[in-house]
Amino acid sequence: MKRWIPFVKSSPRVAVVRLQGAISVPARGNLSDRSIAPLLDKAFKTKPDAIALEINSPGGSPVQSSLIGARIRRLADEKNIPVHAFVEDVAASGGYWIASAADKIWADPSSILGSIGVISSGFGAHVFMQKQGIERRVHTAGKSKSMLDPFRPETEEDVERLERLLGQLHDTFITQIKTRRGDTLAANPDLFTGEIWVGQGAVDQGLADGIGHLVPKMKELYGDKVQFKRFSAKKPLLPRFGLSMGHDMAQGVAQGVLAEVEERVNYARFGL
Repeated sequence: MKRWIPFVKSSPRVAVVRLQGAISVPARGNLSDRSIAPLLDKAFKTKPDAIALEINSPGGSPVQSSLIGARIRRLADEKNIPVHAFVEDVAASGGYWIASAADKIWADPSSILGSIGVISSGFGAHVFMQKQGIERRVHTAGKSKSMLDPFRPETEEDVERLERLLGQLHDTFITQIKTRRGDTLAANPDLFTGEIWVGQGAVDQGLADGIGHLVPKMKELYGDKVQFKRFSAKKPLLPRFGLSMGHDMAQGVAQGVLAEVEERVNYARFGL
């Protein structure tokens, strides 16, 4: 109640929003603009003195990364509230895109940051199919409708088209980082090659503003009496066990296992 008593100064408040996991389309149940929007809206509506983002993400969807970053920036500008990003294990690729939306980025000495690039991966099974006597049949209306079919041989035209798309996405990513980080970035030709840096190395490259942990850094900036209110998404009970309502249990288990494997693979790329 003290906050509403006239002439009594209230303690500074920081709203903490956790952004954890790989970034993917909403239907996958991971970190997405749709899943995080309610948390961000609630956090900013409390009119805190600052927003602190706890980020631990190996990246994922470029579009969802862009949407989340844009939402953070839009709310920060509308409410005139400073945003601080605190990197835990990793803020790479799309995870770093989101971190760049903050006014300041802080990292642990062992945090991994960067990976400013775009990747597309797949597999080719046409040789296996040929050996098994299986013929792949694809019919399209429009010569560009089928691209990089994993069951057909890779074509030079498809590779060129994919590289063109990846290049456009990469340019957008670079523009975002240059716009947000500006003169703090080092003049390093490897900065936008997908390279990663750890802790102080990321600070030296201008990817982070310093080494710091959430609570002590916020106390340093806003005083020892600062109060914290946390906002984090809660997964429904069934999905935690790889199950989903309205679907066959076996199918739900399989989807849960695949999602978990994909999550682990994304983190494993950074040795985590």
